[in-house]
Amino acid sequence: MPIRTALKLGTALALGLATPTFAQDTATEAATADPAMVLATVNGTDITLGHMIALKSQLPQQYQELPDDVLFDGVLEQLIRQTAMADTVTEAPRAVELRVENERRALLAQDVVNDAAEGAVTDEAVQQAYEAAIAEFEGSTEYNAAHILVETEEEAQTLVEQAQGDADFAELAKEHSTGPSGPNGGALGWFGPGMMVQPFDEAVQGMEPGDVAGPVQTQFGWHVIKLNETRTAEAPSLDELRPEIEAQLREQAVAAKVEEITAAAEVERAEIGDLDPSVLSNLELLSQ
Repeated sequence: MPIRTALKLGTALALGLATPTFAQDTATEAATADPAMVLATVNGTDITLGHMIALKSQLPQQYQELPDDVLFDGVLEQLIRQTAMADTVTEAPRAVELRVENERRALLAQDVVNDAAEGAVTDEAVQQAYEAAIAEFEGSTEYNAAHILVETEEEAQTLVEQAQGDADFAELAKEHSTGPSGPNGGALGWFGPGMMVQPFDEAVQGMEPGDVAGPVQTQFGWHVIKLNETRTAEAPSLDELRPEIEAQLREQAVAAKVEEITAAAEVERAEIGDLDPSVLSNLELLSQ
């Protein structure tokens, strides 16, 4: 949680999860509930539904996944205990004040970021970005091949001669290949440039459909390769690219908004001089 408390959240929630009663009685009122509704008062300080919603939104993921009717009493109990303990402090330490100031800045800035990101993703923007990406797409050649993997160059050479003759490549692979594709006739399916180890990749790219090549040595052994067919890779669909495009649109919008707002701000930087950067880790300074 961004604002830390003296009481561990997990302990407080665990103590308050036993009797989830409120949400069961008010489920039908959820749509019209007032965030200003006071649910508890501690030493004259009100705890509202809004406070609870805000705290729940900041819980670690493992708590976020719990049903609201399970969380309700635990969240309320947490706020009651926090308020009771906070009331015992007559004057907030400067360290707390500084953290609250930072947290306020961060939360407000995050709202600006969220608004910029949310507004950036529209059907029109996604379509335009997709069309721009497709316009630059150059389909690479993909290969469908099979291979036979053996331990020695001599074995591979013998199999090359047999495969270039009348022997059935798939049957040779089933009988002789030590690779995992052997039982399937050596079939490797479709793959693109760079997906195979370099000597194998270079050999395939120099072949024509129907060719048998080898022996080709890699760290796995000696290969006999048959290129079945080639094709030009098709451009990915909008649905395939949508997550990437939406993420890019959000990132660009946020970067532009941050740059715009920062550029318009009046920023005066102090002369740091000989200040030792190690002071950044000196927590004792916060108590002064």
